[in-house]
Amino acid sequence: MFLSFSALKCRLLSHWVLPLIASSLLLQGCNNTPSTIKIGVAQPLTGNLAALGQDLLNGVNLAVEELNKEGFNINGKPVTIEVMAVDDHANPQTGKEVAQSLVDAGVVAVIGHLNSGVSIAAAPIYAEKHVAQLAISTNPKFTQLGFNNVFRLVANDNLQALAMGSFSASQFSATRYAVLDDGTPYGKDLANGAAVELTKANKTVVMRQSFDETITKFEALANQIKNEKIEVIVNTMSDFQVIALIDALKTIGYTQLQLLGSDTLKTTDTLKSGGILKGLFASSPILETREFGSSGATFLEKYRAKFKIDPTYGGHYTYDAMHVLADAIRRSDSVKPEAITQALHKIDGYAPVTGSMRWDDKGELRHFSIAIYKTKGSSWEQLVRSGAW
Repeated sequence: MFLSFSALKCRLLSHWVLPLIASSLLLQGCNNTPSTIKIGVAQPLTGNLAALGQDLLNGVNLAVEELNKEGFNINGKPVTIEVMAVDDHANPQTGKEVAQSLVDAGVVAVIGHLNSGVSIAAAPIYAEKHVAQLAISTNPKFTQLGFNNVFRLVANDNLQALAMGSFSASQFSATRYAVLDDGTPYGKDLANGAAVELTKANKTVVMRQSFDETITKFEALANQIKNEKIEVIVNTMSDFQVIALIDALKTIGYTQLQLLGSDTLKTTDTLKSGGILKGLFASSPILETREFGSSGATFLEKYRAKFKIDPTYGGHYTYDAMHVLADAIRRSDSVKPEAITQALHKIDGYAPVTGSMRWDDKGELRHFSIAIYKTKGSSWEQLVRSGAW
């Protein structure tokens, strides 16, 4: 059995020096690895985004179950990983509160949050205690806060805005565009970026509006879209809001237009609206499991067996993140958050589904891409994928 240097040192010291020195002094710091470590998971587990948040939690739970079953060791000692899940309600203030609760509970790292506004609000709380924060949030500001403990799991919105603007400008024979968002940092900044790209391509953004992230009454908006003769909608609202907007457009008989959404549109729930408009598209940094060949198929089989449903969003990314995090903990040979964060900056971690996760000094993935999808029957069909755009 392989022993780390620290474990070997303690064993040798206890064998040769114990007869001479009181054990309470000798063993101080030698066997301080706990039998259980806590990993925090902070996601929206209730409300409109609950399905997405639960999917992200499921990915972590599946990975932890595997790691515990295999036998997880730190400093030569068997350790059980415990998931401490909290509901951030997709709300920045709640996000700060649950972040503090996780830090107070002694988590060694956190996988969270889904929403960029929540991740940004909670980041200083994790940073104060050097707790690594691995988030699927895409707003560029997340990694521009100046903290060394933040790690993004997918491409950021600078690339996604390029993808949305480039695709909608080049692939749709249209001139009149509407750009809509849900008022969150994620939605507004991504929509602004897409609008800039459309303007560069000499497309006319006839409408540029923000809405509250919770509303689903879009009758007035649908009529405005019709009156303005909008041909393409670029929309960064979540799936439930886009579904409501499409229903409102259907009610007034204005459906001969294209709609391109962002990654929170690309869910199984949205597929039921796929045949209503002339075309329904989504951009996403989150590639589907089936796009990862045999590794994706293996994950899908295990996910279905455990949860009795298909993945909804990005559970395979949090599954990978947990495995890479576990590898970093092993390599650091420590349960100290600072050591784990340092290990994550150095690691080129094996990710069972997506291949690998490696970050730059700001916490951005070194390898990523954005794909554009279109609804086709009961699935999203990938049309194009690039890391450049």
